[in-house]
Amino acid sequence: MQAFTYRSGKLFAEDVSVEDLALRYGTPLYIYSRSHLLERYYAITEAMAEVKPLVCYSVKANSNAAIIHTLAAEGAGFDIVSGGELYRALRAGASADKIVFAGVGKTREEIEYALQEQIAFFTCESEAEARRISECATRLGVRGRIAFRVNPDVDPKTHKYISTGKKENKFGLDLERTMRAYETAAALPNIELAGLHLHIGSQLLDAAPFGEALEKVKPLCLALKAKYPTFRRIDIGGGPGINYKPEQQALDPKVFAAMVLPVLRELGMQVVMEPGRSIVGNAGILVARVQYVKESHFKTFIVADAGMNDLIRPSLYQAHHEILPVTATNQTVTGDLVGPICESGDFLAQDRVLPAVKEGELVAALSAGAYGFAMSSNYNSRPRAAEVMVDGADASLIRRRETWEDLVRGETTGDA
Repeated sequence: MQAFTYRSGKLFAEDVSVEDLALRYGTPLYIYSRSHLLERYYAITEAMAEVKPLVCYSVKANSNAAIIHTLAAEGAGFDIVSGGELYRALRAGASADKIVFAGVGKTREEIEYALQEQIAFFTCESEAEARRISECATRLGVRGRIAFRVNPDVDPKTHKYISTGKKENKFGLDLERTMRAYETAAALPNIELAGLHLHIGSQLLDAAPFGEALEKVKPLCLALKAKYPTFRRIDIGGGPGINYKPEQQALDPKVFAAMVLPVLRELGMQVVMEPGRSIVGNAGILVARVQYVKESHFKTFIVADAGMNDLIRPSLYQAHHEILPVTATNQTVTGDLVGPICESGDFLAQDRVLPAVKEGELVAALSAGAYGFAMSSNYNSRPRAAEVMVDGADASLIRRRETWEDLVRGETTGDA
């Protein structure tokens, strides 16, 4: 579905006017479509239905409680990378036995919290981490289920910052070392070898690297499955991409499934998946109000009230977000859409053909549902944006706008 469309020249989120939402809740404003979230979730589960996967939404993509709650109510699991994300997920209604805990730097406190909540398993990044989970589990008198993360050295052909499956990346163990790691972990007290994990990167538009990675780990999986009775799960991670540009084609779940199902059939293991962006990415937009239009000898700058603190992807990844006027116009201008932050890297679009908007008008950055608010900050002491979820003709405020008081909450002047 198209969650954001024009009606009589006005941009709508499902059946709600974006302009009305901006007037009601202010800007910058994140708006999410509940219908789009559910459509994408079910597109994945239906394409992979043959292997009955546990689809664990990647909380880091967008951790708002309403997003988590919406998916938990449909039976989704969750992929977390911190104790904070575990707290968020459980608070929003997630089932602990459907939560998998990834990340390369888990602390003892986080591990013990997850063990006490009895999560499904830990994605284990190293032998040292397996020993720490064993120590924590032994101290608590419980079992820690682990799945080592294997790095299959596959080029996912994505941005270098979101590539995770090549040998030079910090994630996981190489194939040869992984077998030794399982042998070492099998001797540790209070450890259960639950399965194997792989994740090669994010925003992949080609299914081939997923198939290549699975083919590489298949012999290892079969050997481990034969050796350890508890080795029953294969977590194939996430990574399918979305269309950020009109000319891009999102990776269709059916195309992805056709590539990975042949190997998964051979393995005969319980399948876990960790989609994030492919569910929430195109479910969200960031709305900003134009403050100034600044003409220079070199280019035009459209200065808005949303900047790199609200949506850092363009500055960090040189990422592309389509920019639409909230009130349709055929007039264009070539230049930059910039924010209020005191950095030259503060832009939402650079050297682009943009709608010719005027001071006081609204623009929307599309495909902002993933890694938008989740990566936002208070840089330059700017309060973070409000978030709204739309469901048909209904709209709910799911995070209020921060205030200046929120900025200093918890701080002191240090005076005795």
